[in-house]
Amino acid sequence: MEKARAGKVLRIAIVGPCGSGKTTLALDLQARGLDARQIVQEHSFVPEMWQLITRPDLLIFLDASHSVCNQRKNLGWCREEHAEQLRRLEHARQHCNLYIHTDSLSPDEVFELTWRYLSEQRLVP
Repeated sequence: MEKARAGKVLRIAIVGPCGSGKTTLALDLQARGLDARQIVQEHSFVPEMWQLITRPDLLIFLDASHSVCNQRKNLGWCREEHAEQLRRLEHARQHCNLYIHTDSLSPDEVFELTWRYLSEQRLVP
């Protein structure tokens, strides 16, 4: 993963299964001026899609269990469909800078963990 480009806004990619909190975190980070976007990697057969689409400085992986994803999004998916999403996300998970399991966390807590990481890495003021 390349370092943040001098004088440029940090580019953040967020991946994870449907219902893990990608959209909410991306919106929270965007509201603070960061170039954050969710990548729908879980629907792609291209393992490195997250790299090809955004060329991010930082990759965040949000994870959530099958039951929590179904509860949050009312997906009605079977365990095999969730497992397939996780399989498609394996490359991103192996290369992420920050991994957060969101099952027991509120959206605010996910944001706070992310912001703490960004601050500790001196990526935000």
